[in-house]
Amino acid sequence: MGAANKGTLVVKAGVKRLLGRVGFDIVRSTNHRQGVDDFLPFEATMRAARAAGLSVGDYLDDVMNGTPGATQSTIDKLGGLGVFAAAPRTVLEIGPGSGRYLEKTLKECSPERYEIYETAEPWAAYLVETFGVVARPTAGASLAATPDASVDLVQAHKVFNTVTFLVAARYFFEMARVTRPGGRIVFDVMTENCLDPEAVHTWATKGGPGHDSYPAAMPRRACVDLFASLGCRLEAEFLAPLGVASTEVLVFQKDFDTAG
Repeated sequence: MGAANKGTLVVKAGVKRLLGRVGFDIVRSTNHRQGVDDFLPFEATMRAARAAGLSVGDYLDDVMNGTPGATQSTIDKLGGLGVFAAAPRTVLEIGPGSGRYLEKTLKECSPERYEIYETAEPWAAYLVETFGVVARPTAGASLAATPDASVDLVQAHKVFNTVTFLVAARYFFEMARVTRPGGRIVFDVMTENCLDPEAVHTWATKGGPGHDSYPAAMPRRACVDLFASLGCRLEAEFLAPLGVASTEVLVFQKDFDTAG
């Protein structure tokens, strides 16, 4: 094994000991996410990424999560579905954390405004400084600072498998509210399509010890039916890596005849 590979392994092992996590993506420090309040400490994660010679996003994919290219794969699939070809002028992201999806989204489109709702203040400040996004005040369950029908693309990645059912549901209503007619809503949830017996066994035996609230499952039909009732039709779905198993990405479009 080469020196570079050995060095990467040392960094990986050290950070895993430091964070006490396997496969976590979300960056948060909030009182509504019981048991998952410190996934990625800002300073430690930045140091580890620099030591590995990687961007923060690539470090999370390649080293922490062991899923090289996972973020880019999701972005590529969304691109293939025409999500970015619509040239969204306003993008809103819930829980961007380290900004790995945010950064790649900005390489696919050039919105006039990119809003974020991020409860981890150090990461929010980093994203504002690095990417020029607008950080909205958040309590962790609302998009109250964003007007109705004002956003072309609302997205959340690796968020709703870490919160309770009610927090996710409240966000779903808000996502539909702020999306303009014709706009898109993209997010992933751990549906029954991700929970065959083998996957359940894997989570039960290899999931993060001491953090039994993660991951949180969400019935797919509940999502689809709720968004349909809010004037948003399901356009596409696909599976994406999550920790030791997978999560399902859902893509909705808000009807043009929906008032808000």
